[in-house]
Amino acid sequence: MTYCVGIAVDEGLVFVSDSRTNAGVDNVSTYSKMRRYGVPGERQFVICTAGNLATTQGVIAQIERDMRDNAEVNLMTVSSVAEAASYVGALNLAQQKKNTGGGPVFEASLLLGGEVAGAPRRLFRIYAEGNYIETSNQTPFLQVGESKYGKPILDRVLSVNTPLERAALCGLVSMDATMRSNLTVGPPIEVGIYNSGSLAPCRYVSYDEDSEFLRELKSNWNQQIKEAFDRLPPMVWNEGDKS
Repeated sequence: MTYCVGIAVDEGLVFVSDSRTNAGVDNVSTYSKMRRYGVPGERQFVICTAGNLATTQGVIAQIERDMRDNAEVNLMTVSSVAEAASYVGALNLAQQKKNTGGGPVFEASLLLGGEVAGAPRRLFRIYAEGNYIETSNQTPFLQVGESKYGKPILDRVLSVNTPLERAALCGLVSMDATMRSNLTVGPPIEVGIYNSGSLAPCRYVSYDEDSEFLRELKSNWNQQIKEAFDRLPPMVWNEGDKS
């Protein structure tokens, strides 16, 4: 299993992804699920993948092959992020059909965000069927993979005017909540931050299992949740009885 979240705020885009592809009693493997492509000053893209590994690897390989071979349509020729989403969605659908005729076992979904000169920065979730949705002012984030555990903090904290660094911390707390509840999601944790209008490669960091920062973040968050819980009002069993 996996978990990836993309966040779109006024200042830019945030991407957070885990790297675990298989988990068991004695077998854990990792594979990066975040890819970054671009030409400084012209265009920047970040792609995060979830789902069947053979499918996602095939999609990424085709994206890179198309760029290398200067295909008529590739990430370096599209005129907008929306056009890039259509292109990647078609590749995703074709790759699933290629893998023994497709089917649920081969399904994959992706997050695609970035900016092309002359067009606004945007963030999309691409479904297994090849179609896609975009973030909105009401919902400035999108998730793929094991999404339910990390969603509450995103709903409570994020808005389109959330500062970029705060949005990145929120994404990491969302990832921590997911890892705590689902052992099939785990480090290394990758984070990419893109500043709107910069057309520069995103800032990128990968936190491994021994990261002191991740340990401190987890410890502080756990402690503050307990302190907030302790400040809740006592139970009221009868609406008219406040004693």
